[in-house]
Amino acid sequence: MPPNDRRIIVAPEALAAVAADRIALLIEQAVTRHGRATVALSGGTTPRAVYRQLARHPLPWDKVEIYFGDERAVPPEDPQSNYHMARETLLEAVPLPPIHVHRLPAARPDRDAAAAEYAAQLPEQLDLIILGIGEDGHTASLFPGSTALGETRRQVVAVTGPKAPHQRLTITPPVIASAFTVMVLASGSAKAKAVAQALEGPDRPVDCPAQLARHGIWILDYAAASGLGRKPST
Repeated sequence: MPPNDRRIIVAPEALAAVAADRIALLIEQAVTRHGRATVALSGGTTPRAVYRQLARHPLPWDKVEIYFGDERAVPPEDPQSNYHMARETLLEAVPLPPIHVHRLPAARPDRDAAAAEYAAQLPEQLDLIILGIGEDGHTASLFPGSTALGETRRQVVAVTGPKAPHQRLTITPPVIASAFTVMVLASGSAKAKAVAQALEGPDRPVDCPAQLARHGIWILDYAAASGLGRKPST
């Protein structure tokens, strides 16, 4: 079982540098532990800066396997694609073997089949899942009220999001629960209410899916942490 390593870190300076340093350390620890590191990436504005910082770390990239927590049903070259963002900021900037990058094929017409095939590629336990949090409390493409939040068997499912492009693929709660380490990144005052609900509100992931990552490491800037009642680490 993954460790209950919940920790809330408020970055005193640039969140991107603090988060990249922690991710690099977790990758090194995973490689030491069992010879490789399996990492699921998130999309979003905050991870973009983090990935650029992470690319500067001289890690054993040949031992890193990259997966994705969710993806929109757009071609891989589309600017709205999480894969596209990760490729621009990280994947093309480090000596990562192309066969170690496992893209979520969300644009395929049969998304249920694509979800099942991607689930078959996932390791039994990811070493690290990097997640974000939306203003509505969603994480990956698990949105409030989604039936995917009740999934206990399938690891990847097709979902419909509230904003275009609506069609997506996402990992499910069991994948988050089984990960060795979960990290959530959040910045900006617009995320403060959702962060507070995720970490300190009543335990109702159906209303705030990011609560699925309560046990993880949360790296926040001061604005995103401003709604918390307890003083986090710095």
